[in-house]
Amino acid sequence: MEWLQILVLALVQGVTEFLPVSSSAHLILVPVLTGWRDQGLAFDVALHLGSLSAVLIYFRHDIQMMSRSWVRSLVTRQVDNDARLAWAVLFGTIPVGLAGLAFNDIIEDTLRSPLYMAAGLIVFGLALGWADWKHRGQRDERQLGWKDVLFIGLAQAVALFPGTSRSGITITAALLLGLSRDAAARFSFLLSIPVIGIACGLKTAELVSSSGDTDWSAMLAGTVISGLSAYLCIHYFLGFIKRIGMQPFVVYRVALGLILIVMFV
Repeated sequence: MEWLQILVLALVQGVTEFLPVSSSAHLILVPVLTGWRDQGLAFDVALHLGSLSAVLIYFRHDIQMMSRSWVRSLVTRQVDNDARLAWAVLFGTIPVGLAGLAFNDIIEDTLRSPLYMAAGLIVFGLALGWADWKHRGQRDERQLGWKDVLFIGLAQAVALFPGTSRSGITITAALLLGLSRDAAARFSFLLSIPVIGIACGLKTAELVSSSGDTDWSAMLAGTVISGLSAYLCIHYFLGFIKRIGMQPFVVYRVALGLILIVMFV
Protein backbone atom coordinates (compact mmCIF):
# COMPACT_ATOMS: atom_id res chain seq x y z
CA MET A 1 0.00 0.00 0.00
CA GLU A 2 1.15 3.54 -0.73
CA TRP A 3 1.40 5.92 2.22
CA LEU A 4 -1.21 8.23 0.70
CA GLN A 5 -3.68 5.32 0.60
CA ILE A 6 -2.88 4.43 4.21
CA LEU A 7 -3.40 8.02 5.31
CA VAL A 8 -6.68 8.56 3.44
CA LEU A 9 -8.27 5.24 4.47
CA ALA A 10 -7.24 5.65 8.12
CA LEU A 11 -8.61 9.20 8.26
CA VAL A 12 -11.87 8.18 6.58
CA GLN A 13 -12.33 5.28 9.00
CA GLY A 14 -11.38 7.29 12.07
CA VAL A 15 -13.61 10.27 11.31
CA THR A 16 -16.69 8.53 9.89
CA GLU A 17 -16.84 5.65 12.40
CA PHE A 18 -18.36 7.89 15.07
CA LEU A 19 -20.03 10.62 13.01
CA PRO A 20 -23.65 9.87 11.99
CA VAL A 21 -22.74 9.73 8.28
CA SER A 22 -22.07 6.02 7.49
CA SER A 23 -18.44 4.90 7.31
CA SER A 24 -19.33 2.11 4.86
CA ALA A 25 -20.62 4.58 2.26
CA HIS A 26 -17.42 6.61 2.48
CA LEU A 27 -15.18 3.55 2.25
CA ILE A 28 -17.02 2.54 -0.93
CA LEU A 29 -16.47 5.97 -2.47
CA VAL A 30 -12.72 6.04 -1.79
CA PRO A 31 -11.67 3.25 -4.22
CA VAL A 32 -14.18 4.50 -6.80
CA LEU A 33 -12.69 7.99 -6.76
CA THR A 34 -9.05 6.90 -6.49
CA GLY A 35 -8.84 3.58 -8.35
CA TRP A 36 -6.97 1.99 -5.45
CA ARG A 37 -7.14 -1.78 -5.03
CA ASP A 38 -8.74 -3.33 -1.95
CA GLN A 39 -6.63 -2.71 1.14
CA GLY A 40 -7.05 -6.24 2.52
CA LEU A 41 -8.38 -7.79 5.71
CA ALA A 42 -5.31 -7.11 7.87
CA PHE A 43 -5.54 -3.37 7.28
CA ASP A 44 -9.29 -3.43 8.06
CA VAL A 45 -8.45 -4.99 11.43
CA ALA A 46 -5.85 -2.27 12.08
CA LEU A 47 -8.33 0.52 11.28
CA HIS A 48 -11.01 -0.91 13.55
CA LEU A 49 -8.45 -1.44 16.32
CA GLY A 50 -7.57 2.25 16.09
CA SER A 51 -11.22 3.28 16.39
CA LEU A 52 -11.71 0.96 19.36
CA SER A 53 -8.61 2.33 21.09
CA ALA A 54 -9.88 5.90 20.63
CA VAL A 55 -13.23 5.34 22.31
CA LEU A 56 -11.64 3.30 25.12
CA ILE A 57 -9.13 6.06 25.86
CA TYR A 58 -11.62 8.91 25.56
CA PHE A 59 -14.14 7.32 27.94
CA ARG A 60 -11.53 5.62 30.15
CA HIS A 61 -12.76 7.21 33.38
CA ASP A 62 -16.39 6.32 32.67
CA ILE A 63 -15.36 2.78 31.72
CA GLN A 64 -13.35 2.37 34.92
CA MET A 65 -16.29 3.44 37.09
CA MET A 66 -18.74 1.33 35.08
CA SER A 67 -16.48 -1.73 35.28
CA ARG A 68 -16.00 -1.46 39.05
CA SER A 69 -19.71 -0.97 39.68
CA TRP A 70 -20.61 -3.79 37.29
CA VAL A 71 -18.32 -6.27 39.09
CA ARG A 72 -19.66 -5.06 42.45
CA SER A 73 -23.22 -5.60 41.24
CA LEU A 74 -22.43 -9.24 40.48
CA VAL A 75 -21.30 -9.75 44.07
CA THR A 76 -23.76 -7.59 46.02
CA ARG A 77 -26.77 -7.73 43.66
CA GLN A 78 -27.06 -3.96 44.14
CA VAL A 79 -27.04 -1.83 40.97
CA ASP A 80 -26.02 1.83 41.05
CA ASN A 81 -26.10 4.23 38.10
CA ASP A 82 -22.69 3.20 36.74
CA ALA A 83 -23.49 -0.50 36.97
CA ARG A 84 -26.86 0.12 35.32
CA LEU A 85 -25.10 1.90 32.44
CA ALA A 86 -22.64 -0.98 32.06
CA TRP A 87 -25.49 -3.50 31.95
CA ALA A 88 -27.29 -1.26 29.44
CA VAL A 89 -24.28 -1.33 27.09
CA LEU A 90 -24.09 -5.13 27.30
CA PHE A 91 -27.85 -5.62 26.94
CA GLY A 92 -28.04 -3.15 24.06
CA THR A 93 -25.44 -5.14 22.11
CA ILE A 94 -27.47 -8.39 22.04
CA PRO A 95 -29.90 -7.43 19.21
CA VAL A 96 -27.16 -6.50 16.73
CA GLY A 97 -25.28 -9.70 17.54
CA LEU A 98 -28.33 -11.86 16.89
CA ALA A 99 -29.23 -9.90 13.74
CA GLY A 100 -25.68 -10.25 12.44
CA LEU A 101 -25.78 -14.03 12.87
CA ALA A 102 -29.19 -14.29 11.21
CA PHE A 103 -28.84 -11.87 8.30
CA ASN A 104 -25.12 -11.44 7.60
CA ASP A 105 -25.15 -13.50 4.39
CA ILE A 106 -28.16 -11.63 2.99
CA ILE A 107 -26.60 -8.29 3.81
CA GLU A 108 -23.23 -9.18 2.28
CA ASP A 109 -24.64 -10.82 -0.88
CA THR A 110 -27.68 -8.65 -1.65
CA LEU A 111 -27.74 -5.29 0.10
CA ARG A 112 -24.15 -4.04 -0.18
CA SER A 113 -24.65 -1.91 -3.24
CA PRO A 114 -24.22 1.87 -3.66
CA LEU A 115 -27.95 2.37 -4.33
CA TYR A 116 -28.99 0.63 -1.11
CA MET A 117 -26.41 2.73 0.72
CA ALA A 118 -27.81 5.88 -0.89
CA ALA A 119 -31.29 4.93 0.31
CA GLY A 120 -30.00 4.30 3.83
CA LEU A 121 -28.15 7.59 3.91
CA ILE A 122 -31.17 9.62 2.84
CA VAL A 123 -33.97 7.84 4.74
CA PHE A 124 -32.18 7.45 8.07
CA GLY A 125 -30.58 10.88 7.69
CA LEU A 126 -34.02 12.47 7.50
CA ALA A 127 -35.08 10.38 10.51
CA LEU A 128 -32.11 11.77 12.47
CA GLY A 129 -33.10 15.32 11.55
CA TRP A 130 -36.71 14.75 12.59
CA ALA A 131 -35.71 13.21 15.94
CA ASP A 132 -33.28 16.05 16.67
CA TRP A 133 -35.87 18.69 15.77
CA LYS A 134 -39.00 17.27 17.44
CA HIS A 135 -38.06 14.87 20.21
CA ARG A 136 -34.75 15.66 21.90
CA GLY A 137 -35.00 16.34 25.62
CA GLN A 138 -32.79 16.60 28.71
CA ARG A 139 -32.58 12.99 29.87
CA ASP A 140 -29.15 11.57 30.71
CA GLU A 141 -27.82 8.19 29.51
CA ARG A 142 -27.83 6.97 33.12
CA GLN A 143 -31.61 7.46 33.23
CA LEU A 144 -32.31 4.87 30.53
CA GLY A 145 -34.74 2.11 31.46
CA TRP A 146 -34.59 -1.44 30.09
CA LYS A 147 -37.28 -0.75 27.48
CA ASP A 148 -35.27 2.27 26.35
CA VAL A 149 -32.12 0.17 26.05
CA LEU A 150 -33.98 -2.50 24.07
CA PHE A 151 -35.30 0.16 21.67
CA ILE A 152 -31.81 1.58 21.08
CA GLY A 153 -30.37 -1.94 20.78
CA LEU A 154 -32.94 -2.87 18.12
CA ALA A 155 -32.13 0.38 16.31
CA GLN A 156 -28.45 -0.59 16.34
CA ALA A 157 -29.38 -3.88 14.67
CA VAL A 158 -31.01 -1.86 11.85
CA ALA A 159 -27.56 -0.35 11.22
CA LEU A 160 -26.60 -3.61 9.51
CA PHE A 161 -28.53 -2.19 6.55
CA PRO A 162 -25.85 -0.43 4.48
CA GLY A 163 -25.77 3.34 4.65
CA THR A 164 -27.70 3.54 7.93
CA SER A 165 -24.75 4.47 10.16
CA ARG A 166 -24.49 2.72 13.54
CA SER A 167 -23.88 5.95 15.41
CA GLY A 168 -26.58 7.76 13.41
CA ILE A 169 -29.37 5.27 14.10
CA THR A 170 -28.51 4.83 17.81
CA ILE A 171 -28.38 8.61 18.31
CA THR A 172 -31.71 8.90 16.49
CA ALA A 173 -33.30 6.29 18.77
CA ALA A 174 -31.90 7.95 21.89
CA LEU A 175 -33.20 11.37 20.80
CA LEU A 176 -36.64 9.86 20.19
CA LEU A 177 -36.58 8.69 23.81
CA GLY A 178 -35.95 12.23 25.02
CA LEU A 179 -32.21 12.14 25.66
CA SER A 180 -30.17 15.29 25.19
CA ARG A 181 -27.90 15.47 22.17
CA ASP A 182 -24.67 14.88 24.07
CA ALA A 183 -26.19 12.10 26.21
CA ALA A 184 -27.46 10.35 23.06
CA ALA A 185 -23.99 10.61 21.50
CA ARG A 186 -22.19 9.42 24.63
CA PHE A 187 -24.38 6.33 24.94
CA SER A 188 -23.91 5.63 21.22
CA PHE A 189 -20.12 5.80 21.64
CA LEU A 190 -20.16 3.52 24.70
CA LEU A 191 -22.42 1.11 22.81
CA SER A 192 -19.83 0.97 20.02
CA ILE A 193 -17.19 -0.63 22.27
CA PRO A 194 -18.50 -4.24 22.29
CA VAL A 195 -19.63 -3.97 18.65
CA ILE A 196 -16.23 -2.83 17.35
CA GLY A 197 -14.52 -5.30 19.69
CA ILE A 198 -16.54 -8.19 18.29
CA ALA A 199 -15.85 -7.01 14.73
CA CYS A 200 -12.12 -6.89 15.45
CA GLY A 201 -12.25 -10.38 16.93
CA LEU A 202 -14.10 -11.85 13.95
CA LYS A 203 -11.81 -10.19 11.43
CA THR A 204 -8.75 -11.32 13.37
CA ALA A 205 -10.05 -14.91 13.30
CA GLU A 206 -10.47 -14.64 9.52
CA LEU A 207 -6.98 -13.20 9.22
CA VAL A 208 -5.41 -16.00 11.24
CA SER A 209 -7.09 -18.64 9.07
CA SER A 210 -6.00 -16.95 5.83
CA SER A 211 -2.56 -16.97 4.26
CA GLY A 212 -0.54 -14.07 2.96
CA ASP A 213 2.07 -11.51 3.89
CA THR A 214 1.30 -8.78 6.40
CA ASP A 215 2.65 -5.25 6.00
CA TRP A 216 3.19 -4.47 9.68
CA SER A 217 4.33 -0.90 9.08
CA ALA A 218 1.10 -0.16 7.18
CA MET A 219 -0.98 -1.78 9.95
CA LEU A 220 0.75 0.22 12.69
CA ALA A 221 0.37 3.47 10.78
CA GLY A 222 -3.29 2.73 10.04
CA THR A 223 -4.01 1.96 13.70
CA VAL A 224 -2.33 5.14 14.96
CA ILE A 225 -3.87 7.48 12.37
CA SER A 226 -7.32 5.94 12.71
CA GLY A 227 -7.11 6.12 16.50
CA LEU A 228 -5.95 9.76 16.63
CA SER A 229 -8.53 10.95 14.11
CA ALA A 230 -11.31 9.02 15.87
CA TYR A 231 -10.32 10.48 19.26
CA LEU A 232 -10.38 14.04 17.90
CA CYS A 233 -13.65 13.32 16.11
CA ILE A 234 -15.35 12.19 19.33
CA HIS A 235 -14.08 15.23 21.24
CA TYR A 236 -15.10 17.86 18.69
CA PHE A 237 -18.35 16.13 17.74
CA LEU A 238 -19.64 16.27 21.32
CA GLY A 239 -18.91 19.99 21.48
CA PHE A 240 -20.32 20.65 18.01
CA ILE A 241 -23.71 19.05 18.60
CA LYS A 242 -24.22 20.97 21.86
CA ARG A 243 -23.91 24.25 19.96
CA ILE A 244 -25.36 23.44 16.53
CA GLY A 245 -27.13 20.07 16.58
CA MET A 246 -27.54 17.30 14.01
CA GLN A 247 -28.97 19.19 11.05
CA PRO A 248 -25.64 19.76 9.22
CA PHE A 249 -25.09 15.99 9.22
CA VAL A 250 -28.59 15.47 7.83
CA VAL A 251 -27.87 17.81 4.92
CA TYR A 252 -24.54 16.07 4.31
CA ARG A 253 -26.13 12.60 4.33
CA VAL A 254 -28.83 13.56 1.86
CA ALA A 255 -26.25 15.21 -0.43
CA LEU A 256 -23.97 12.15 -0.28
CA GLY A 257 -26.90 9.83 -0.99
CA LEU A 258 -27.82 11.87 -4.07
CA ILE A 259 -24.19 11.78 -5.24
CA LEU A 260 -24.15 7.98 -4.95
CA ILE A 261 -27.38 7.76 -6.96
CA VAL A 262 -25.96 10.00 -9.71
CA MET A 263 -22.69 8.05 -9.82
CA PHE A 264 -24.11 4.53 -9.88
CA VAL A 265 -27.47 4.72 -11.68
